[in-house]
Amino acid sequence: MATHEAAVKQIAKAVRASYSRRESYRIFHGSTNSTRPQHGEKTIDISALSNIIAVNRESSSVLVEPNVPMDKLIASTLQHGLIPPVVMEFPGITVGGGYNGSAGESSSFKHGYFDETVRSVEMVLGNGDIVTASKNENPDLFKGAAGALGTLGITTLLELRLISAKRFVHTFYRKTSSIEETIDVVRAETENADNDYVDAVMFSNTFGVVITGKQTDDLPDGVRPQTFSGAWDPWYYLHVKNKGNSAQNSEPASDYVPLPEYLFRWDRGGFWVGNRAFEYFGFVPFNSISRWFLNDFMHTRMLYRALHSGNQSFGFMVQDLSLPYSTAESFIRYTSNKLDIWPLWLCPLREVNEPTFHPSTKLPGPEDSSKPMLNIGLWGPASQDISSFVRQNRDLERTLGELGGRKVLYAHTYYPEDEFWKLYDKKWYDELRKKYWAESLPTVYDKIKVDYRKHGQSSTWSSWLKSCWPIPGILGVIAAVRSRDYLLHRNAPWKGI
Repeated sequence: MATHEAAVKQIAKAVRASYSRRESYRIFHGSTNSTRPQHGEKTIDISALSNIIAVNRESSSVLVEPNVPMDKLIASTLQHGLIPPVVMEFPGITVGGGYNGSAGESSSFKHGYFDETVRSVEMVLGNGDIVTASKNENPDLFKGAAGALGTLGITTLLELRLISAKRFVHTFYRKTSSIEETIDVVRAETENADNDYVDAVMFSNTFGVVITGKQTDDLPDGVRPQTFSGAWDPWYYLHVKNKGNSAQNSEPASDYVPLPEYLFRWDRGGFWVGNRAFEYFGFVPFNSISRWFLNDFMHTRMLYRALHSGNQSFGFMVQDLSLPYSTAESFIRYTSNKLDIWPLWLCPLREVNEPTFHPSTKLPGPEDSSKPMLNIGLWGPASQDISSFVRQNRDLERTLGELGGRKVLYAHTYYPEDEFWKLYDKKWYDELRKKYWAESLPTVYDKIKVDYRKHGQSSTWSSWLKSCWPIPGILGVIAAVRSRDYLLHRNAPWKGI
């Protein structure tokens, strides 16, 4: 803890100096899983806070710094037979990112967002003070900072709740034939207490697969575990599609997946967003051989490096959108008609009480209480014309609002500021910022807004050239290779545990 405390004191000193000058700043973590364009402001570097301090088996908890990624965290806790109740699906997503963002996964129907598994946080406030927040100590800060994108202070240490881990996830794949049926089956499965995990993939209006999972230590004789991390393994969404096609209506298909393989099952291909790399370059076929040959580039850490370095976040829809169950079908039909993006990921989420920056709803009523929501992952090609792309996003935002839905705020957001604050409790947020000395920090809106007018502006021949196909893609590949992030999945710390 001495090293941690010394690092936090240095961060607090830097914050205190910025506060005295009334100087705004952003926080540098060392990595990001956001698709929002980067902003150029003064930064305070907290990338050194990347250590696991201690795992406590007696209290089923872990004390961890914010820049610890999921794969490193899981490798540590599994050695004690424990895991967090909610584990984000990409191994590079960090603990701090999960707390400060809205991180939900297939266990979130039962355990809620990742931050709901956090017992306490240490934070450096906007004036440099170091405080602890929990349900009992500074509870308003504890609730408010969850999902507020680091705009109420710098998270420097977290205590997470852990649960028992078993060896495998017995996974079931049930085929569905309509949007309505898929949503109904997902909701029914969330009410089955035996399920540890529930999500679904819609491949079209008439073909979906609902996936449920139960942790188990038992592997039947003669059954070979299914893995997804190897270069010759199937991408998970292709596996789901094949399993759905092989499933019978009365008897779902199933397999046994080693627990960490299940937790990071979406890493290769980034769900299916990795297809975009094959489409972008055009001359590369999409088959098992090309996926094997290019495997190093198809893990999410490498995909994110290429996305940001190649400035490829425009022209491609990457959104997570949470809706009441009562309007989710209408929204999917809207995206089908307007955008024709398939597949879609469906992830059920436990209800969240307002005020919050997490998606929340009280629909469909009649009682005035928070209700569960269904997250829809909408990831696919959109208009390559920037004006049309913005119009698509604005129409999406309006329709989402009309149906009582909310965005997950990691992605492109085009709301005008007055419209944005009609969706969230600004009075509550402003009072927290004032109380905890955060008024010099960027607001949530400052962090999520996209200035699309800067996109594609070329003042020199070199900047113009960098915007021409295939140069952005090549630059993204070069940056990904230079990062050496491919070594992280080659030597994944959880393998062999």
